[in-house]
Amino acid sequence: MVTNQSGARRNGVQDFISLRTTALIITAYAIFMAWFFFTTEEITFTVWRGLFAGLTMKVFTLATLVATMIHIRIGMWQVLTDYVKALKLRATIQFLINLIAFIYVAVGLFVLLGV
Repeated sequence: MVTNQSGARRNGVQDFISLRTTALIITAYAIFMAWFFFTTEEITFTVWRGLFAGLTMKVFTLATLVATMIHIRIGMWQVLTDYVKALKLRATIQFLINLIAFIYVAVGLFVLLGV
């Protein structure tokens, strides 16, 4: 008998689309930041602060932080369900990874709002 390990709230198609969407957001952010570094002659604190002062950049950065958290959660869930068979150990590792991902977004949000 085959059992569904994804639970009632998720399925493989949703995970597949979520991973691809978050990967596109993260890639777009990385390309933009690389473009910024290559095209800016001198990066000073004033230039850096000016980049993140605009609402568009704040929204783009926040979207990337959230996309990174979702990408981590789904990706690590898939890896852990494949390779860690002990339920309590897997649940503990998933909890810690989710906590770290949430802290990552929370700290990023505080930094972002401080600019």
